[in-house]
Amino acid sequence: MLRSLTGVAHTLYARRLRGRLAGATLPRHVAMVADERSGHRHTAGRLAGILGWCAALEIPYLTVFLASADAVPAGLVGDLARPGSGWQVHLAGRLDALPGPTRRALELAAERTRDASAAFCLTLAIGYDGREEIVDAIRSLLEQEARAGRGIGEVAGRVTGERIAAHLSTSGRPDPDLIIRTSGERRMSGALLWQAAYSELYFCDASWPGFRQVDFLRALRSYAARHRRFGG
Repeated sequence: MLRSLTGVAHTLYARRLRGRLAGATLPRHVAMVADERSGHRHTAGRLAGILGWCAALEIPYLTVFLASADAVPAGLVGDLARPGSGWQVHLAGRLDALPGPTRRALELAAERTRDASAAFCLTLAIGYDGREEIVDAIRSLLEQEARAGRGIGEVAGRVTGERIAAHLSTSGRPDPDLIIRTSGERRMSGALLWQAAYSELYFCDASWPGFRQVDFLRALRSYAARHRRFGG
């Protein structure tokens, strides 16, 4: 009985929060950093819920950082790869460190949805480190310049932030407007270090397994109440 009443109260509160967000400025891209203590049993349910919340609010880009391959919800990845899922799957991180079956399932989902006219894009970041991504991007840019036969002096003059960004694993996708960190942690844990330069940060005490719709809506309410200065 108590659980039922709690569920009703939760539903009513979530409805009230959604009502307050009507007409508010919402993020176009939300990134979430899951705490490292959660496993695959919890991730599938949490991620499926968040995908639904984003779709309902027409938030087109979602990035989720998972601590390890054990947290990858294989069944959900398979569902996303099916025609008509509405989501394009994008991958970031060190996929070569994943177990073979997990890596193949992820790559298949990304391949099947690559050219889909999906309204929403999910980036799964697994085995990801923001510093490594920046190093890899600069290395890729320098290798491109070397293949073009340019000397070091000319290359140095051609390096720009925009050109480095074009070699990041997130190239072609907007930087996150809002980053949500779960489990009460107050650190980025290497998430999108380049892309998060002007992101709004929201730290949530709820753990990833216990992250609820009301927690998500509260983060959006906090975002909508802020005046973004983009470094000012």
